[in-house]
Amino acid sequence: MQLGQKIRHKRQEKGLSLTELAEKIGRTPSFLSQIERGLAEPSITSLRKIADALDVPIFYFLLDTEEHNPVVRRNERKVLNFPESHLTFELISPDLNRKMEIMEARLEPGASTCDEPLTHPGEECMLVLQGKMKIEIGEEVYYLEPGDSIYYFSMIPHRVTSVGDEDLVWISCMTPPAF
Repeated sequence: MQLGQKIRHKRQEKGLSLTELAEKIGRTPSFLSQIERGLAEPSITSLRKIADALDVPIFYFLLDTEEHNPVVRRNERKVLNFPESHLTFELISPDLNRKMEIMEARLEPGASTCDEPLTHPGEECMLVLQGKMKIEIGEEVYYLEPGDSIYYFSMIPHRVTSVGDEDLVWISCMTPPAF
């Protein structure tokens, strides 16, 4: 559904006429009619006013729900791996254009996520699903097993190492997305 169609649909759903919505946002009915018919594009300011008047978040009009399916099927995850690396990421969140990034990571026994501890903006939380994790965060070292989790500020240099006999598998949630 196009932007104008979404606005018309929501306006009609709320039982508002073009004139009533135009009054709420301080514009003319003609202006709204052109937007609804796809003949004009509203500015971001006008779109915010329309969203407020219709009591929906602005992203309601900006996201195409067909392209941004909230469901990610296990067999349809995007797989991210590095050349000659023992580390694999599967994206659990729908894409990398969100405010949060959720991944399932897999690391072979004895391998580390990087040679030297790395940093990135934001915060991160990890939940170990399988194997044993050694995580260095700054000067601190922590050991985690299945069911254990850790939360830290990712601006502090950090590195994960798989220290068990089987692959280390964990869920990582980062905000903002860093991948």
